[in-house]
Amino acid sequence: MDTPRLLLTGFEPFDQDTVNPSWEVARALHGQRIEGVRVHALLLPCVFGQSLAVLQAGLRKHRPRLVLSLGLAPGRAELSVERVAINVDDARIPDNAGAQPIDQPVLAAAPAAHFSTLPIKAMVHAMLQAGVPAAVSQTAGTFVCNHVFFGLMHSLRRRPGVRGGFMHVPLLPEQAVQQGLPGLALDQQCLGVQLALATALRVAADRQESGGSIA
Repeated sequence: MDTPRLLLTGFEPFDQDTVNPSWEVARALHGQRIEGVRVHALLLPCVFGQSLAVLQAGLRKHRPRLVLSLGLAPGRAELSVERVAINVDDARIPDNAGAQPIDQPVLAAAPAAHFSTLPIKAMVHAMLQAGVPAAVSQTAGTFVCNHVFFGLMHSLRRRPGVRGGFMHVPLLPEQAVQQGLPGLALDQQCLGVQLALATALRVAADRQESGGSIA
């Protein structure tokens, strides 16, 4: 019998960066077994449309029981577990193919938003208990990260029993120093994602505790 699979995606570098921590974390965890489930890392292009095509191919190939997509959020100091994806592409900068959609839907005739189906507060709790900076995030932005998050959740509606979500990761310390922004070491990011995935695989009902924000 095939080992159950977990799909963990990360992005190629974009803008001025030569390294994307989201992919560094994903490929570091590739092949590991978490709660008896094998991790398969998948590299996504930082390109509107094409990223969803690669993701869909990965879903068909691996038939995972859980999917977590990772993306870089420069300026954030913690691992940010996203609550909701919105059906809007509104790019502040061009993607890696030069496209810069403004006020366009991710998918036409789709809902305005999709929520993560992962136990996001339990995941944050597990990371914080281990000393890894983490928080619930209320916005995944409107760039390719949100594009992938929305496309993923829309697709999983047709895959009963498969849960999914998105997590933003900070810059690595060497990148952070150059840009004057917060950073988090790769080993800490990997530990946090491992704990989050283990929690997502174990926990069905999320924790009932505050994870909201005022602004």
